[in-house]
Amino acid sequence: MNAARPSEGARSAAAGEGTPPMGGAQPPEAGKAKPRQADWSRTPERSNMLALRVICWIAIRCGRPLARLVLHPICLYFLLFSPAPRRHIKRYLFRAIGPRAGWADGYRLLHAFASTVLDRIYFLRGRMDLFDVRVQGNEPVEAEVTAGRGAFLLGAHVGSFEAIGACKHQSGCPKELRLAMLMYRDNAQQITAVLEAIAQPGLRPHIIALGRPHSMLDLRDWLDGGGLAGLLADRTLPSPEDAGQQRGNSITLPFLGHPAVIDDGPFRLAALLRRKVFFMAGLYMGGARYDVRFEPLADFSERVPDLAERERRIRAALESYVARLEALCRAYPYNWFNFHDFWLED
Repeated sequence: MNAARPSEGARSAAAGEGTPPMGGAQPPEAGKAKPRQADWSRTPERSNMLALRVICWIAIRCGRPLARLVLHPICLYFLLFSPAPRRHIKRYLFRAIGPRAGWADGYRLLHAFASTVLDRIYFLRGRMDLFDVRVQGNEPVEAEVTAGRGAFLLGAHVGSFEAIGACKHQSGCPKELRLAMLMYRDNAQQITAVLEAIAQPGLRPHIIALGRPHSMLDLRDWLDGGGLAGLLADRTLPSPEDAGQQRGNSITLPFLGHPAVIDDGPFRLAALLRRKVFFMAGLYMGGARYDVRFEPLADFSERVPDLAERERRIRAALESYVARLEALCRAYPYNWFNFHDFWLED
């Protein structure tokens, strides 16, 4: 819709010019990379409240087909006038697609992102009749909900998080499924406020704010009540001095053929609270179709007294997460909306 950074940690721009600087960059030291890669949490929100309200008005009053027409000039504007995000996405497209990636691919990626942001309006207003949502692998997640144990759903800035809530509307899924999003809200206040204002009663997303003194207690109580906690784990968390509490370790792993720094904090959190972890993705397939997928990722529900074994399991879960995300980026390259300096090459 615009270059706002919404509650999913949104991102706005596209790619496609020239050949990116592919070589010569050395992987940063893990201890030094963390504050830099967490700069996304301090990036000012590029929102215009009037523009947000106009887009929402068009979406609600004029319908989805007309609202989607408005996305084209908006996408073109940010394709042309957002050089830094365009540079980052250019690198990503060359690594996910190959050297054939060009301006058309950048525009397609940006339009897919804008489409998912627009569709959030309809998801939050309960307009499931507008979409073809297909759910796979939800049975193990439902089992945890039915048993009242709660679980972690670890995703990425892939597709739409709101589409995952469509599980409630599928036959055979428990209607009592409760999903909370763990996130930093400070850099997305405007668009979050607008979307929450237009949400229908009962559809407003439940958010557990990270980096607050009571965050851990809120999360524990939510899980103990049988709730699901969703977290997008493809960005490192702010450093301890920013968040006011200890985070995970920054680990360098290969991603799309280049070393990337990934934070194992979400997995340490799951191990601390002794919960199962599932990989989740709400892939945007174009048009009105979304594919929601769940896969078992790790099981931290049993206590592991041996520290070395616990560390091994956390590392294995992190590597499994990165492998799944990489596979999705290669299979569905226009679904990853992580438009920042992911590989720390600037």
